[in-house]
Amino acid sequence: MPLLTKYLKSAACRPIEFHYWLYSPYTENQPPKLWPLLIFLHGAGERGTDLNLVKQHGPLKQIDQGKAFPFFIAAPQCPAGEWWFASKLDLWLNEIIQSLPVDSTRIYLTGLSMGGFATWYWAIERPERFAAIAPVCGGGEPFLAERLKNIPVWAFHGAKDEVVPLRRSTEMVDALKKIGGNVRLTIYENAAHDSWTETYANPELYTWFLNQKKQTL
Repeated sequence: MPLLTKYLKSAACRPIEFHYWLYSPYTENQPPKLWPLLIFLHGAGERGTDLNLVKQHGPLKQIDQGKAFPFFIAAPQCPAGEWWFASKLDLWLNEIIQSLPVDSTRIYLTGLSMGGFATWYWAIERPERFAAIAPVCGGGEPFLAERLKNIPVWAFHGAKDEVVPLRRSTEMVDALKKIGGNVRLTIYENAAHDSWTETYANPELYTWFLNQKKQTL
């Protein structure tokens, strides 16, 4: 199914306004079921009002190249000059879940650069929401790693990255390892800031996501 352009404007609790892409894995003649959801957060260079910028990298680029996925993909666009805020993303995600047949035990989060930082921070803010996260060339606060102890994490970074130093990922990964977290790190020895092209072209990432399911009580 092709990507659909969506727009959300809500005054619930706090005003939020997002344009976003939505990819749907099913057709109308399929029997009802719940589907996993992958959220993709872009980097600083894709902010603004041109939604096509969001398709330059990540899973949406793979879809444009003909790749099909067995899950929803939702990719919002951050307004120009702004940052990803977990509180706004949380309200947006609520709207997504209410309008789509999403399996709430299989919500996955990934993002690159600015979106990689947001992946760490949103998951730290709301760890109960996500079954797994994959931050790409991002970073977080190691002293908060305890909040991610029960979430599978696969981080990616380029060894030669001069925009976001590799240590921003290794600090988080090391902190999680110290507390027994389920974490792995892929370092691209010859990559600079662009550690996302190889990451999102790798089918193993999506297989890994689909193998993760949030435990329910």
